[in-house]
Amino acid sequence: MPRITLLTDFGTADGYVAAMKGVIAARAPGVAIDDASHEISPGDVRAAAWALSRYWHLYPEGTVHLVVVDPGVGSARRPLAAEARGRLFVAPDNGVLTRVLAEAEDARVVAIEASEHFRTPVSATFHGRDVFAPATAALALRAAAAPPAGYGALLEAFGPAITDPVRFPLPRPQRLPGRLLGEVVHVDRFGNLVTDVPGEWVPAGATVRVGDGPAARVVRTYADVAPGELLALVGSADLLEVSVRDGSAAAALGARRGSEVEVTLPAPAGA
Repeated sequence: MPRITLLTDFGTADGYVAAMKGVIAARAPGVAIDDASHEISPGDVRAAAWALSRYWHLYPEGTVHLVVVDPGVGSARRPLAAEARGRLFVAPDNGVLTRVLAEAEDARVVAIEASEHFRTPVSATFHGRDVFAPATAALALRAAAAPPAGYGALLEAFGPAITDPVRFPLPRPQRLPGRLLGEVVHVDRFGNLVTDVPGEWVPAGATVRVGDGPAARVVRTYADVAPGELLALVGSADLLEVSVRDGSAAAALGARRGSEVEVTLPAPAGA
């Protein structure tokens, strides 16, 4: 059986996650379900898209990634199924797949319209249980019996292909003479500010400012500065991050997603 990952904003206090897992387990017995996270801030589609981007490609082909961060539940927004690089996805059409689609330009996407895959009656407020969970179980069962090259064809049983899934605009960092411009794209639970500036753009000796805050020097590890000191480094996503050792850069700088970032490059040797 392939694996299913589950990413939601439900938390774990109210039984919503367990309800979805129950539907999946009843329809696809024995499937492994990994909890990616249930701590996405309520309705924060961009945070969910970021979280999904950190792990989807690390799972083996045939994995079904289920995402339910769905502030438009009950509205006309479409439920989607998709395939990218041999991995499968089920999610609402609200932009949560933006980063996956950007990373895998040949992804295939369908609107889930085959109601035989749904649990009935369908609640207007809990599509996670009644639409997305049963569709995910059905997709996982089909993936278990399909050769890897046929994963994309599995989508045909769920609905028509679409070419216009909702995407939110992704920021684009700029390279200018003597400096780089970007923005904060994610704030993690430690208060680290992940930017859109590629780490390979940032040479030794550069300094970084977020908004009108103080300059942080670029170092290799947190241990290269004293506790409480502001720093910048290349994080695990290969992007420039601004941090405070043993503290929160978000709190120290009053920064958030969208805050402007400027990197000052060192003068060329001999200049």
